[in-house]
Amino acid sequence: MQRLILIETSTALCSAAVAEDGIIRAYRESSEPKAHASLTSVFIDEMLKECGFTLQDCDAVCVSMGPGSYTGLRVGVSTAKGLCFGSGKPLLAIGTLDTLVAQASDRPSDVIPDLTGDPLFIIPMIDARRMEVYTAVFTPDGKQLTETSPAIIDETSFTEYLEQGPCLFIGDGAGKCADVIKHPNAHFSQCWPNASAMLLPATKAYNEKRFEDVAYFEPFYLKEFVATVSKKKLW
Repeated sequence: MQRLILIETSTALCSAAVAEDGIIRAYRESSEPKAHASLTSVFIDEMLKECGFTLQDCDAVCVSMGPGSYTGLRVGVSTAKGLCFGSGKPLLAIGTLDTLVAQASDRPSDVIPDLTGDPLFIIPMIDARRMEVYTAVFTPDGKQLTETSPAIIDETSFTEYLEQGPCLFIGDGAGKCADVIKHPNAHFSQCWPNASAMLLPATKAYNEKRFEDVAYFEPFYLKEFVATVSKKKLW
């Protein structure tokens, strides 16, 4: 019997799930602004009680490794590390883009109702600044074809893939790209990655024993965190 705790806090959506033998047993989410730190641990405690489990009954904790929000990733990873340190359970980490691909592949009719059949490519997008996104190109079965990188989107972006067939752009950065990428093979799903979609890649990582070093694991920020100074006068 395999039980996993899943934590996804890389974007504006804070979500967590508890899975048992490949089935989501409990799920929580909130898009309340700046509430990740106050909600993540509460969600996990509530779900474990709902399922009648303790932390020791679980086999591993899986967290989103990014790219995404600096603060959100720190909250998720800190929470996951705390659970692993306290229980001795292994830590798993799944890329945010991989979660979005799994989200698209798991529920194609939900995210692409206007597309008949499967897309040839899935292009997950995490919103960055202005017309920039964190992205990579995947096949529908989850094979990553390009490196994860920041990209500034214009009307020529991903033309080589769009010319080959239907492409699904999915994530919280997809919506703004719909105004720029006008190719007939482009389909868009504006959504946040969620913890329940982590189940398949997390299960695969667990079965392959791809565990992270709890002491030294760091999120994949992709770009350095830039602190800003408020222009408001404090005195």
